Amino acid sequence: MAGNTFGELFRFTTFGESHGPAIGCVIDGTPPGLKLGEDDLQIWLDKRRPGQSRFTTQRKEADKARILSGTFEGKTTGTPIAVLIENTDARSRDYDAIKNLYRPGHADFTYDRKYGIRDYRGSGRASARETACRVAAGAVARKILGSKIKVRGALVRMGPHGIDRNKWRWSQIGKNPFWCPDAKAAEHWAAYLDGVRKAGSSTGAVIEIVASGVPVGLGDPVYGKLDADIAKALMSINAVKGVEIGAGFEAARLSGEENADEMRMKDGKPRFLSNKAGGVLGGISSGQDVVARFAVKPTSSILSPRDTVTTKGRNATVSTKGRHDPCVGIRAVPVGEAMVACVLADHLLRHRAIGGKV
Repeated sequence: MAGNTFGELFRFTTFGESHGPAIGCVIDGTPPGLKLGEDDLQIWLDKRRPGQSRFTTQRKEADKARILSGTFEGKTTGTPIAVLIENTDARSRDYDAIKNLYRPGHADFTYDRKYGIRDYRGSGRASARETACRVAAGAVARKILGSKIKVRGALVRMGPHGIDRNKWRWSQIGKNPFWCPDAKAAEHWAAYLDGVRKAGSSTGAVIEIVASGVPVGLGDPVYGKLDADIAKALMSINAVKGVEIGAGFEAARLSGEENADEMRMKDGKPRFLSNKAGGVLGGISSGQDVVARFAVKPTSSILSPRDTVTTKGRNATVSTKGRHDPCVGIRAVPVGEAMVACVLADHLLRHRAIGGKV
């Protein structure tokens, strides 16, 4: 199976299945001499870890990261960094009833038809469990970016309910189980998602990632554009069905005057008066905040019976029991942060490789 490696100079390969003994990744391209320990990975893995509230899957995984190679005396050596995360709470019996059924909206059908075999226990490689590996890689990427570049994410829409952007406070992100920057919206979402969960259904979400402190010059024209790589990174996350940069699809409604990020000199430097472009012009970072949003579809594994077919080609209905996220978008926030961090780290190293002074 191809497609398990992401990145160019900074790249990582993930391995393992949702109900296998372990998952993990091999991270290559990390410069030597960076301080790195397991605690540096754990602080980010804990943000994604399942079972932290009633609003996520109740699978209890510690997601403890073990660094097997690539460090010595607390610093990176420049060699591949191998990270292992053991699976300790897989409950494969929950999937026995659907092993011969395709879940509508899920990858069951396409995996089976493409490879002639599928791991029905938690979906194998198609499971969101794989994203823990991305978060581990993102933690290493943040070390490359340093303290000047900050990557933060927030949930800005759950189902039909959005936030009030005038009430956006980054300080609220860690004070509710949704990574929501609007405290009032978070309260409303709690009641809404309780209803969705009790009905045995699921709902989608929109996540916004903001990278501040990004220097001018990251990205290459035509096929190496920074925003194109960010879009690919976010689109590769499980259940993501749409990505936009800056104003995104809203830009289609704007006039040329409204969409133009006008410029003025201030303190001897060019300054932008708005950021409709999302911090990227011509595929190259402009020095403004890099802003991306991605849409996550509702979880496909739901209790509500849905029409489907069996692996033998017979009509049937399917109802998925077990432990699932009623809104998988919640735990996608740290995953989105990690993927943007990986893209920025990759482009930072590529920029330095051509003599860039960043």
